[in-house]
Amino acid sequence: MAANSATPPSDRRFLIIFDFDETIVNESSDDVVVQAAPGQNLPAWLKDTYRPGHYNEYMQRVLAYMAEKGVPESAIRSVIEKIPASPGMLALFQFLRHRPPQDFEVVLVSDANTFFIESWLRRVGARQLFVKIFTNPATFDKDGRLVLRPFHSHSCLRCPENMCKQVILRDYVMRRTQERGRPFQRVFYVGDGANDFCPSLILGPRDTAFARRDYPMHRLITEIHEARPGEFKAVTVPWASGDDVVERLRKHAEEK
Repeated sequence: MAANSATPPSDRRFLIIFDFDETIVNESSDDVVVQAAPGQNLPAWLKDTYRPGHYNEYMQRVLAYMAEKGVPESAIRSVIEKIPASPGMLALFQFLRHRPPQDFEVVLVSDANTFFIESWLRRVGARQLFVKIFTNPATFDKDGRLVLRPFHSHSCLRCPENMCKQVILRDYVMRRTQERGRPFQRVFYVGDGANDFCPSLILGPRDTAFARRDYPMHRLITEIHEARPGEFKAVTVPWASGDDVVERLRKHAEEK
């Protein structure tokens, strides 16, 4: 589900894409939501149903279990809203918000879900920063159950079956280039996980992959540089704080 259907303005110079879990927020929202479950824990039989590559299906079962146990929407929203932002991330949002409007088109691509992301962004007052949010749709049904669905299907062997961020990024950049009549000057991708490595593979030499230092995305980029030099095209900037991202973005924003 892509929240926001209106076409963004066509004058933005740069595109910046954010992941959510362990990038914007400092924890995994899927892990945090368990704090709203009875005893703040899940039964072993439920945990044992997880299969690699099928995390979305697993979370559907987790949310169904929580509904059966009577966990209300307010309890889920409360634990999600309390997740701390990653270091320097709110300062990065402030930087983007105060740049001239023609600088950055800001997009979010996440394997979390609409309810978690929208709840958190609204709490910190950052929802309006994002022109598009690509994530798994999640809505409460009449029985009070948070129903989670997959974002799409794809054929990428690297990614979980419900989401390939490379497919999303490629389609978005292609569509926006057609709508704008020209490409973005640069594309920036801010992430941390293995599923953020996949979209970073299609970035070009003018683009930047901001990989959270010592997280899977950073390690995978380091490995590909060592194993197949020259294959990974983007500039890689490891980040420990949003301040590291601001520093690099400021330099590019001052380019003419």
